[in-house]
Amino acid sequence: MSQTPPDSTPPDSTPARIGFDDFLKVDIRVGTIVQAEPFPEARKPAIRLWVDFGAPLGIRKSSAQITRHYTPEGLVGRQVVAVVNFPPRQIGPVMSEVLVLGVPDPDGQVVLLRPDLPVPDGGRMF
Repeated sequence: MSQTPPDSTPPDSTPARIGFDDFLKVDIRVGTIVQAEPFPEARKPAIRLWVDFGAPLGIRKSSAQITRHYTPEGLVGRQVVAVVNFPPRQIGPVMSEVLVLGVPDPDGQVVLLRPDLPVPDGGRMF
């Protein structure tokens, strides 16, 4: 899924509150990028990703607008954090199966979220 940073909540406003049960519905897991390649067909510069979440999820595909800070070759072997229970979404010729998570740098470019230390693939965020 494309990772265009959403409009930021102004610093003086409070984000909408959700219940803990709503949070539990979002399945956020760690996986390792096993393949990455340029995605020249995308409208904005992007990289295609194959992320291994271990059993039972396996390898899932995504595309991410992360070309400012990352190259395909530099991503392979890197662990990332992703939402794995959104419905698949067609991004050009790619069916994106997960949303790899990131936060904007000062210029609004995506910086990927990842664990500080190596953890087992498929570990669920809590």
